[in-house]
Amino acid sequence: MVNESENPPANTGIASSSSSLSMTMSSTNALSFLSKGWREVWDSADADLQLMRDRANSVKNLASTFDREIENFLNNSARSAFSVGPPSASSFSSEIGIMKKLQPKISEFRRVYSAPEISRKVMERWGPARAKLGIDLSAIKNAIVSEMDLDERQGVLEMGRMRRRRNSDRVRFTEFFAEPEREGEAHFGDWEPIRSLKTRFKEFEKRSSLEILSGFKNSEFVEKLKTSFKSIYKETDEAKDVPPLDVPELLACLVRQSEPFLDQIGVRKDMCDRIVENLCKCKSQHLWRLPSAQAADLMEHDNHVDDLDMRIASVLQSTGHHYDGGFWTDFLKPETSESKRHVAIVTTASLPWMTGTAVNPLFRAAYLAKSAKQSVTLVVPWLCESDQELVYPNNLTFSSPEEQESYIRKWLEERIGFKADFKISFYPGKFSKERRSIFPAGDTSQFIPSKDADIAILEEPEHLNWYHHGKRWTDKFNHVVGIVHTNYLEYIKREKHGALQAFFVNHVNNWVTRAYCDKVLRLSGATQDLPKSVVCNVHGVNPKFLMIGEKIAEERSRGEQAFSKGAYFLGKMVWAKGYRELIDLMAKHKSDLGSFNLDVYGNGEDAIEVQRAAQKLDLNLNFLKGRDHADDSLHTYKVFINPSISDVLCTATAEALAMGKFVVCADHPSNEFFRTFPNCLTYKTSEDFVSKVKEAMSKEPLPLTPEQMYNLSWEAATQRFMEYSDLDKILNDGDGGRRRMRKSRSVPSINEVIDGGLAFTHYVLTGNDFLRLCSGATPRTKDYDKQHCKDLNLVPPQVHKPIFGW
Repeated sequence: MVNESENPPANTGIASSSSSLSMTMSSTNALSFLSKGWREVWDSADADLQLMRDRANSVKNLASTFDREIENFLNNSARSAFSVGPPSASSFSSEIGIMKKLQPKISEFRRVYSAPEISRKVMERWGPARAKLGIDLSAIKNAIVSEMDLDERQGVLEMGRMRRRRNSDRVRFTEFFAEPEREGEAHFGDWEPIRSLKTRFKEFEKRSSLEILSGFKNSEFVEKLKTSFKSIYKETDEAKDVPPLDVPELLACLVRQSEPFLDQIGVRKDMCDRIVENLCKCKSQHLWRLPSAQAADLMEHDNHVDDLDMRIASVLQSTGHHYDGGFWTDFLKPETSESKRHVAIVTTASLPWMTGTAVNPLFRAAYLAKSAKQSVTLVVPWLCESDQELVYPNNLTFSSPEEQESYIRKWLEERIGFKADFKISFYPGKFSKERRSIFPAGDTSQFIPSKDADIAILEEPEHLNWYHHGKRWTDKFNHVVGIVHTNYLEYIKREKHGALQAFFVNHVNNWVTRAYCDKVLRLSGATQDLPKSVVCNVHGVNPKFLMIGEKIAEERSRGEQAFSKGAYFLGKMVWAKGYRELIDLMAKHKSDLGSFNLDVYGNGEDAIEVQRAAQKLDLNLNFLKGRDHADDSLHTYKVFINPSISDVLCTATAEALAMGKFVVCADHPSNEFFRTFPNCLTYKTSEDFVSKVKEAMSKEPLPLTPEQMYNLSWEAATQRFMEYSDLDKILNDGDGGRRRMRKSRSVPSINEVIDGGLAFTHYVLTGNDFLRLCSGATPRTKDYDKQHCKDLNLVPPQVHKPIFGW
């Protein structure tokens, strides 16, 4: 602390003058305040004096009224004496005589109390205390009584009682301020409060302005006021350590918030990221600003975007700010009171339909529930029996959701080797023959209870939300992750007018994923580049295939022949699943491949056309019925060939690698993950395809290392999913006594307003049945039907629903 005596002399005069100026201004303010208070007291006193004058005048009026009443009484008595016959004339004459005697005394009373001096006397009788001001009429009373005999006295008294009852509502005058008089008369200026006020003013004039201000600062009122403000806001230790944002950080935040606008004028997102990265300071310079636990997280994840978000959130928390929503967003999102978080996985297909969106979400639910850190619910579509016959193989149908759930759990436990503790829920769905897909009927989000609406994982988010007409996912859930399984644009381009359809679908996919997801994971670069998306393979292989691979490796280590067959291809027999590419390659290099034979396993809608095309070209393709890839008959094949370029991430390719086989596949973004495995042989041209096939047929595949096997497992896939979807941060948020810091709730964003507007527009458009049908929606999918209500025990849907969940 610096002493005043240590300051340079040059600064002393400046300091003293500024101090005098501040004291003068403070004194002026204090005197102004007191002057204002005195004016208010003076105005109040004037009002009281005016009230006293009015009441004195009322006394005069009362006396005049009394005089008039007496005159009326005399006149009425005189008239009664001449008009009423039966009573004796002597009685009335005596009454008139009494009133004549009283008239001089009444006139004297009126003269005295109506004189101007009465007002002055009343005012002079005011004292400091309250007393009653009355009119002494005892002299009049005594004079009247002395002139009457007993009967007359009783009559007059009875007349007085009647008059009092008749005039009970008349105004009676009392004096408000009365006190025992001191030495005769009390004066207004001698009132005790006035004398006390004058004394205080004299003392105040003697005191200096400095003494006034110091007394005010040290007063009990000021101390209580300070204590009240301190109790309202208690600054935490963490808040003291968080400084405000500096200029580069504010500019970086502005650039990030302005990305939609900058994108419209040609500034790409990667350019904005570089600007933000350059504006952000090095972590070594500002990690000290964050609490130790948050700084440790940022050092583990060296990401300037997370760093900036955490800085902004920490500053807002230190100030006590809390953002509860925006223009389009819901204001109250569920807060989980339990220590265990809830994860809902919503998918578009279910077993026994052996498709990727039925199998992979099932494994994901099992391995997420295995950690026991969160409760998991798998939400799958329920099809009516007529649709089940079209979708499920071998004419397999279920009469109730419970029956299908038992089938799903039994199939899963046979493959993972442990009992998965998660819940299975069903939502109404309808199968579209034209699209060969299942579409939700009604609002899918309503089949997840609000108490469990914490984290949502949407398998195929674009598919689930094309015709979604219900509550916005990001409004109901705290965090929504979408996982893209299918390259829909590639399939659509193969249809009639495919280029035009693909153009519209491309924009619709961008629309719905941006409006309904917080984060999007793409399994490979073969998928559409969607907003908020990153590329990561979050799928693993069935543990059974890894066990097969270990068994084959042991046989080979003992010198036994593990692979006795050549090459094969397995997949659903539709043109888009690689059959067009396979037939073209085999036909073009038929002579180069020589006697090479390929066994093809699969069933599908295009099976007859595919087989006819192969027979017409006389290709060495042997078509066999489809079967499970883990079937014993497929273990001894050495080479798996997959020429498909429409897949996002071929599950069969991963399973073949897990079993220790060679894989020959195209050099395509969908196969990027598999290139790290030595047994994966990729080709770029058709000639290269021939050379890779010959290489695979002439060599033996290498055994998988433990690391390679782990990378193919669902344990590794779950770990990658937790990292890239930000669930590891969300699920661990608040551990170790740390306070939760939710960036999405603390930082208002322009993007949130735009996304909310997109979601609202989508809701309005999907609510129109005509527009739904024109865009290719399955009829009657806006709401579930009566059969769904019967199967799932649902209440029939209401005709009118609240708009946008409001």
